[in-house]
Formats: sequence, structure tokens, C-alpha cells
Amino acid sequence: MIKNLTCIVCPEGCKLEIDIDNDYSVKGSKCNRGNDYGRQELINPQRMVTSTVYIENGVYARLPVKTSIAIPKELIYKCMEEINRVKVKSPVKLGDVIIHNVLNTGANIVACRNM
Repeated sequence: MIKNLTCIVCPEGCKLEIDIDNDYSVKGSKCNRGNDYGRQELINPQRMVTSTVYIENGVYARLPVKTSIAIPKELIYKCMEEINRVKVKSPVKLGDVIIHNVLNTGANIVACRNM
């Protein structure tokens, strides 16, 4: 069985053909990153999550945050529920961990700027 995907790793947008019956072999990728993406997207799709949290005494009312690593795609909404519960106090530094090991994924939610 062949599955067709467009690679989203870089702006090239390679058209991938993944042969599920042949150990998820990938054709159409111009680099190894595309090969890895094609396999992972069918076996265990993952995404980075970006959002904001409420911050007290900040220059702005919201602090941008993101996951430190990609998490399984099916956990994105649960991750957002965790992020939406958080309130932090200024000062916060770029890279500060806001939530440790969110949903036991090994990913931290980290600050994306100083505030």
C-alpha cells in the first residue's frame, strides 16, 4: 500500500510516496530529513506545540511558550489544556521551564522570550 504525503520539514515541500508494505520505504524525498519525516508521520506523527500563557506583571498579558521537543500529535489538545491552566509571574527568562515533562512526554513547556 502506498501513502502520499507532502513533506513539511523544510520549504521544499517534497512529494513523498511511502510504501507501507515495504518497511515504510520513502521515495520522492530530496534529503534524509524527508525520509525520516515520511516514516514517522505514518508510524507516530509528532508536532511542536506553540502557544501563550498568562503572565502577571509582564510587559504584555501573555508570554509565548513552546514544547522543547515534538510531542505525539494526539496529545496536542491535552497539552493545550495544561498550558491554558498556567499563570506565571514576571520576571521570566527565555528558555525558563514553565511546565516540566508535560503529559509525561519528556517535553517541557519553555518560555520563548524574556519578560
